[in-house]
This record gives sequence, C-alpha cells and structure tokens, in this order.
Amino acid sequence: MVRRAVGRFNGSLVRMERRLRMWVKSLSAGALLVAVFALYSEAQNAAAQTASEGIGIFQSQSDIGSVTPPGTLAYDASQHMYTISAAGENIWSTVDGFHFAWKKVSGDVSLTADMNFPEAKGDPNPHRKAVLMFRQTLDADGIYADAAQHGSGLTALQYRAARGATTQDIELNIATPRRLRLEKRGDTITMFLSMGNEPLHQVGASIKLHLEGPFYAGIGVCSHNKDVVEKATFANVEFMALTRSAAPAQLALYSTLQTIGIDDSFRRALMIMSSRGHFEAPNWSRDGKSLVFDRDGHLWTTPAEGGNATMIETGAATNCSGSHGLSPDGKLLALSCGMAGSREVRVYIVPLGGGTPKQVTENSGSYFHSWSPDGKTILFTRFNEGSLNIYSISVDGGTEKAMTVGKSISDDPDYSADGRYIYFNSDRSGGTMQIWRMNADGTDPKQVTSDEWNNWTPHPSPDGKSIVILSYPKNVTGHPANKDVALRILTPADGKVRTLVNIVGGSGTDNVPNWAPDGSHFAFVSYQMLPAEDTGSSE
Repeated sequence: MVRRAVGRFNGSLVRMERRLRMWVKSLSAGALLVAVFALYSEAQNAAAQTASEGIGIFQSQSDIGSVTPPGTLAYDASQHMYTISAAGENIWSTVDGFHFAWKKVSGDVSLTADMNFPEAKGDPNPHRKAVLMFRQTLDADGIYADAAQHGSGLTALQYRAARGATTQDIELNIATPRRLRLEKRGDTITMFLSMGNEPLHQVGASIKLHLEGPFYAGIGVCSHNKDVVEKATFANVEFMALTRSAAPAQLALYSTLQTIGIDDSFRRALMIMSSRGHFEAPNWSRDGKSLVFDRDGHLWTTPAEGGNATMIETGAATNCSGSHGLSPDGKLLALSCGMAGSREVRVYIVPLGGGTPKQVTENSGSYFHSWSPDGKTILFTRFNEGSLNIYSISVDGGTEKAMTVGKSISDDPDYSADGRYIYFNSDRSGGTMQIWRMNADGTDPKQVTSDEWNNWTPHPSPDGKSIVILSYPKNVTGHPANKDVALRILTPADGKVRTLVNIVGGSGTDNVPNWAPDGSHFAFVSYQMLPAEDTGSSE
C-alpha cells in the first residue's frame, strides 16, 4: 500500500515537471508565477494524501533505539489495518529497541486497538511485543507506559518511571485479549481489555506516571531479537481525546491484589485479582500457594497464581478487619474481629481452613499484627485516650504485656525473621512518622529511618535481608487510604532505603505481614478511583 502511494506521488511529480516546462516556454513572468504556486499547492496536496494513505491517523514513524533493518509501517485504509514489521532487541530494562508510529498529543487521551501476530514461519520469539504506547520522548531510554501484547499471549502494563530507569510491569493472568485500550487521565494510566464481545473494562492494571507537556501516543512492534524481523497487525485503531465535563465524573473504587519482585533489575508485578469495591491486607501462606485477604468483614483465600476466592469460615466472628496473619507453621490464622451483633474488636484464632474462633485478647479495640517466629506470642495494638501502643500476649491468652507506653502513636509491629527484634512505626520523636526497632522484650527502642516521608507498616522479609515499608508524602497525616504512596525497601544491613513502586494506596495496602516465603517478592493491594463511564470525542 505504501509503495503504491509513493508511486502515485512520484508520478504526480513527473507530470507536474512536464507541465512546468511547457508553461516556461509560453507564459509571461506573472502568469508563470501563478502557475508555479498552483503546482506547489498540488504537490502539497499530493504529499499530504500520500502521508495519510501511508500512516493513517499518525503523524510519523520512527525507530526507537537500535533497529536493523529499519522498521516499516503499512496502512490499508480499506481494512483500517496497520501492519508494523520490525526487529529490535526489546522494550524493557533501561533501553528500548522497536519501531513506533506516533502522533504528538497533550492532555487526557486513550488509544485502543485489536493487536495480533500473523502466522509466522519457523520458531518465532514468544516475547515479541505489539504495544499501545504513551511516550515522553523518542529517546531509547525515555519515560513511557504501554499496553503490551506478547507473542506468547502474555498481556502486561509496562512502564519506565524515569529516564534510564529499569522498566517495571504489571502482568495479567489473562492471555490474548481481543481488544486493548491504554488510557491516560491526569497522572493515572490504566489498561482496559475485552476478551470477547463484552465492553472494554479495567482489570487492575493502573499506575501513576507523570508525562510532561506534549507527549507521543502510538503503536509499536519489537521482535525481541535484534537479528530477526517480526510482524504485528493493529486493527480498528481508535484515538480519543478525553474531555472533562462540567459536572464531575461519577467515580468507582476498584481494588487490585498484586505481587511484586524486589530485584532492582527485574521489577515484575503479577496481577492476582481485581474487582470493583474494597478489599485489603494480604498475607502469604507458608507454602507459597495462596493468599489471605479481608473483604466485607470476612477473610478470604485465593490461589497465589490467580483464581477464584473462597471465604474462610470464622463462625460468629463476622466483622473482621484487615489485621490478620498466619502462624509460623501456617496452620492457624489470627484475626481481629467483632462477634455477631457487636463491633467490639478483639483478637481471635481459627484454623486456616476455618472453624470456631478462639478468643485471645480480653480488652476490646485490640488489633493483631504479628506472630513471634516460635509461634508462642502475638503482637497487637490498642488505642487508649488518643495514644496507640503495642502489646504482646501468649497465643493461649492470659496477661498482656505493654511493649510501648506513652501518648504517642506506636503501631504496626512485626518481628524480624530471627525473632530478636520488633520493627514498628512511631511518631514519638516528633514530626513525621518513622520506623523504629526494639528488642523482642520491648527494651532499647531505636529510630531506624529519618527522612522526609511518613513511614508506616514495616514488614521484615523471611530471609532477613529486606524490610518493606509504606511511605506517604510529608504533608499526609495518619494512615489514610487512597493516597499517592510509595512502597519502599529498607535494607537492615546498611540502613539504605529505595523506592520500589509508586501506587495509590495506604490503609489496606499492606497492613499485615505480606512476604512470600522465599523473601524475593511480596503481595499488596492498590486502589483506583476510575470513572464509571468513559467520555471522549473520537478523532
């Protein structure tokens, strides 16, 4: 199609050249000038028509990074089909290599398409990618977000949050959607999909990413093999500029359960489940096969690789909160609940498979936080006249022991893997909330972090090498939900802290111990407030 268009354009130039030579011989200077302008306009129109026929709604195309041979784009206007052929090593890590058809845009937009890989000869790379992309620049290490369809069927929302940073992604346990959409509203970028004839819908793949001023929106292909050219098609491509109505859009809350690896060179997240409404606080089972979370006052379990959630039977304890956790042997579940007809929360224990709750704490307002590694002691917190303090108690109940005292807030205690220390967050030093550490008997408290964040929920990893903390900006007080927060990794060996991922979350994200048994990844819940219905003007 592109070759035919170029041929027509070249033929137009030849005909115009012949006419110009004839006019030069027969016309006066004034008439010749008019004729030249007419020919110039005709050439512009021919060029514009050729460009339109060649790349459709897009303005141009570029190889991003190293792509040899250069990538190509063919547009079949009769079929509304774009076909990109390209090599390129990858769209991942710190540098990209792919072919990109783009247009320069601003504001809130969406890009939608049906993406497919035609039948390929030989043994095509399962990680070849077709993408819908928003990109800050055309530099190989630029900031971007994309909805990526892999040749294997894997679907992911990928993004690079800073120039030259390592790519991160949210992978779905859904293979080969029929249709994908990438949508930008402010700094929130969300992926939508449709598996069949159902409307496009969000599936929990949403991130916060700032794109400054005008940016690039388009489609791209990478072969994942710099020496091989792969091909992908994009059908029914739709670009929309999203308009903001005078009346605020009706928003709906979505909760998404994810897992994420902590390796700096391989920040990959897996979306386990997502639904409209609120759920929170995942625990990981000791065998690594399932996750426990709270929803609608009940405890639920779901496979760690994704699947249907099953409610855990807890008898009369039906008003349960996001404060729960598994015993070291994985057989028991501590939970913080009010019994039927009462909102007085106490700590109870049930078998992981469900059963009659056994009461542990006597005083109401008690919230579970952690088991000791030997399985004999439980840490919990309780409010008292505006202060919040940490207590310990035997798993068999009995006398509780105050681990912290005073009028400050001391919360979210969790044992280190070796049982020597208890990490917690406290505002006892004045100013921001920071992470502290004390001995397992409550003595010798020491401040661990001291920065410009409000740091909460320290959870040491099972291997003792990392502590995940949830951090709010300095101007956020308390432990609210649905805020811009960062999940950060504190390394006990050197005290350094690094940001792993930025999300919308807070209370409910990781209230309780949430590490996988291998200590290489953990589970969390993020939240999205998304319009109940999309509005926009098609372009």
